[in-house]
Amino acid sequence: MSRFVLITPDADFEQRARLATAGIHGSLQAFQADYLPEGPQDFLRQLVGEPPEVLILGPGLPVEDSLKLASVMDLQFPEISVVLVVPETSDVVIKAMRSGVRDLLDPAADPDAIRVMLERASLAAAGRRRGLAPGTSEHADHGKGGRVVAVMSPKGGVGKTTVATNLAVGLAKAAPMGVVIVDLDLQFGDVASGLLLEPEHTITDAVVGAASQDSMVLKTYLTVHPAGIYALCAPRNPVEMDRITGEHVSRLLTQLKEEFHYIIVDTAPGLGEHVLATLEHASDAVWICGMDIPSIRGLRTGFQILDELNLMPPQRHVVLNMADRRTGLSLQDVEATINAPVDVVLPRSKTLPYSTNKGIPLLQDGSRDPATKGLRKLVDRFKPEWESRTHKQLHRRAVVQ
Repeated sequence: MSRFVLITPDADFEQRARLATAGIHGSLQAFQADYLPEGPQDFLRQLVGEPPEVLILGPGLPVEDSLKLASVMDLQFPEISVVLVVPETSDVVIKAMRSGVRDLLDPAADPDAIRVMLERASLAAAGRRRGLAPGTSEHADHGKGGRVVAVMSPKGGVGKTTVATNLAVGLAKAAPMGVVIVDLDLQFGDVASGLLLEPEHTITDAVVGAASQDSMVLKTYLTVHPAGIYALCAPRNPVEMDRITGEHVSRLLTQLKEEFHYIIVDTAPGLGEHVLATLEHASDAVWICGMDIPSIRGLRTGFQILDELNLMPPQRHVVLNMADRRTGLSLQDVEATINAPVDVVLPRSKTLPYSTNKGIPLLQDGSRDPATKGLRKLVDRFKPEWESRTHKQLHRRAVVQ
């Protein structure tokens, strides 16, 4: 069967689409035409085998006719995702959303961008075939939405962004295009540089206007990363932080939970307004702790405060970064001070910070490094089969003077 069907008079776009689908299991059937059939049955009859997963309309087709066909497809064949290839305007975005279009694609998109979009649309089609509600991913947790994972630390400089980006990239292998990373370090966020991205839009754009009211519009403000994840990066100017409230953050996470299986939030150090708003939605908190007394004691204080506020997420994952016995501290010292077990240990590594400086996470380039094993262990803790396993953690106690 043809997983993808394309209708367009644009031979150049057709060639790019064929390059994009060459590495995807399935095939592309293209119709070179500058007009559309009256209804879905007219072109489905010309296909060999079962209906496709994704129907790509344009470029070069009348936009209004494309939207009309998309509306009929959404009613008669909701299991087929429709992608509209058209220059993006606010008017088109709203009309496309109302017509049931899954995604919009820039006519100038390169094969990699087309591939990412088609994989995303395929996942949505698979989810609908399995009986999921429109707008949810086939990876989504039924009835609960995606998992919001707050990556946190009481102080900066402990590798929080490094862990967050690697976690997002690692989870994308289990849920391709089902992961979004949000940079909520609104003044000094480094997700963009840590992933080698130059975002056209930032979180400031995403929490105001039409994007804050509609998930499809919001998706156009996300930046696609080659590892198969989406990113919503921090503001370009730290002053813009004042325009973003805790209520904005809460609404943003509510929207993203409906669209993605994993929402990785790289928070700012401390427990400010935006962090507390994130914790109200978080199913998990990944706590990053350095191998130094201020970091360890700060983590203990953070636990105490969140317990008092009743804001501690249900699932807690403690990551000890830059572990090194030469610091004069041991794992037992850390666990005794924070009064909790350390779940993942990342040994001191030269490669890990270097990979962050390059903008290529360790789990993306597959480099061999002592920290890789720990990062993969952290990723495994979020996979569906993790909770069904038997995990034994010995809680050691010691005293830090």
